[in-house]
Amino acid sequence: MATPDLETTRASKLSSLTKTQRERLSHIDFRLYFLGELRRADVVDRFGTGPAAATRDIALYREIAPENLALDNSDKVYRPTSTFTPLFDHAPQRVLTALSQGFGEGIGDELHPLLRCEIPSALSLPAMDVLAPITRAINRGKAVKLAYTSIDSGRTEKELVPLALVDIGIRWHVRAFDRKHHEFRDFVLTRMEHPEVLETSEVLVEERPEADIQWSRIIELDFVVHPSHKRPAVVEMDYGIASGQTLHVRVRAANAGYMLRRMNVDCSPDHSLKGPEIALWLKDPLALYGASNARLAPGYVDPNPSRTIAAM
Repeated sequence: MATPDLETTRASKLSSLTKTQRERLSHIDFRLYFLGELRRADVVDRFGTGPAAATRDIALYREIAPENLALDNSDKVYRPTSTFTPLFDHAPQRVLTALSQGFGEGIGDELHPLLRCEIPSALSLPAMDVLAPITRAINRGKAVKLAYTSIDSGRTEKELVPLALVDIGIRWHVRAFDRKHHEFRDFVLTRMEHPEVLETSEVLVEERPEADIQWSRIIELDFVVHPSHKRPAVVEMDYGIASGQTLHVRVRAANAGYMLRRMNVDCSPDHSLKGPEIALWLKDPLALYGASNARLAPGYVDPNPSRTIAAM
């Protein structure tokens, strides 16, 4: 564990480096921390630099954190020491993605995981000729014209102003303003056909992201271990909850129902749901009131049952 003075010194040295240098040192840090070994070729292969440049990068890392690595002369590999303290904060999701899918060295569908890892096959993925126009429209603030097939209305022609992509675990959808219904809704990417960016169509103020109240509204949710769970300590370990404490989560109102269903959170007023998949209970289900898709949350009872969810 690095001392406060050492951390300050390290931070000062890192801040004086260029972004490119920090990226290369972060990669060195990553391989030492999560793979337990570093070769000069690892830097060369990742960044396309020459051996001399890779040697300089490793020397720079050693200058900043000499106590972090030692050369194993038996096979000329650097290994983390017992006192290793990472130089960088490594986000868990990015670490797991890198370990399971590599750093993007693959072309097309080719992946190069950094160690043995199994990823469930995605059963619902959008076509790239559908996704690309949508992402262009989001990035540039444009509208799109497309054909869309919904459960309620079948196949219709639509004009949408896409706001964001959303991954709900089982599929991807697009948050967008629907010009026909004059409101923001969610649209499944795999149900779209032939999207075309409308280059000359003006996007009005009421169609822009800041006008989407459900997207802008942040809901504060408090989860506790489900009172009926037979192994509360296991749930506390899984979710990093201190004994008897709550797990505090902030989520967009537009996405709350999807998240709660994906996590199998019991949102009933009396924690009445049962089953081994139910680990958490929402302490105050009324926190969901006003969220457009709250009814998707397991066990949720809407105080105003006359409200409906806009069909996707």
